[in-house]
Amino acid sequence: MNHFQIMKEVCNDIELSFNEEKYNKFMKYKDILKLWNNKMNLTAIVEDEDIVKKHFIDCIEIFKFSPIKAALNIIDVGTGAGFPGIPIKILDERKRITLLDSLNKRINFLNQVVLKLKLDEINCIHGRAEDFSKKLEYREKFDMAVSRAVANLAVLSEFCIPYVKIDGYFIAMKGPAVENEIKDGRNAINILGGKVEDIIKVENYGFNHNLVVIKKIRETPKIYPRKSGVIIKKPLK
Repeated sequence: MNHFQIMKEVCNDIELSFNEEKYNKFMKYKDILKLWNNKMNLTAIVEDEDIVKKHFIDCIEIFKFSPIKAALNIIDVGTGAGFPGIPIKILDERKRITLLDSLNKRINFLNQVVLKLKLDEINCIHGRAEDFSKKLEYREKFDMAVSRAVANLAVLSEFCIPYVKIDGYFIAMKGPAVENEIKDGRNAINILGGKVEDIIKVENYGFNHNLVVIKKIRETPKIYPRKSGVIIKKPLK
């Protein structure tokens, strides 16, 4: 199968619309990613087939969690090269997406992607996750937070859960071995106002991971998030 057929098959399996227009946006995204990756470190995944399978399809799979289809206001925390926020926007243009990253050069790249793909209602913000969730216009204002960032679940939850409205969700995109992280992070998640609602296993093309679904059930105490150094050195337990 070619790349279009592979992506369409994955979308069909989760009842997600996919067409040539969306495919062309993904391919343009791939080309911009490869071009910019020559001058800055955006991804170690550089072959076309790997980008499609390990980045694009990996992000498409987030729609296996069906409530994402109703979430219209989503923040991608520590978005890096735009995963999964930009693929989510390509697949569902109704969504308002905020891409947050602490490196300005990555934000410059993301702004170019947004411009070239002509994506509306997508905001690229340079800043630290622990700072912006203290701001009234961002704190507990999102239907959903998503993150593919590399950090253990307790740390990632402290960065992300404060952004989510009560009854909203945080989806952490994690690797295949996540059980111990969930066990170690469950109390931290509870302290932050969430609970682990589901773990969705994803297996495609030899690439396995888990979507850890956390529901926001009450307000996050105002003392959280703490400063970044404290969050990382002394994770909540």
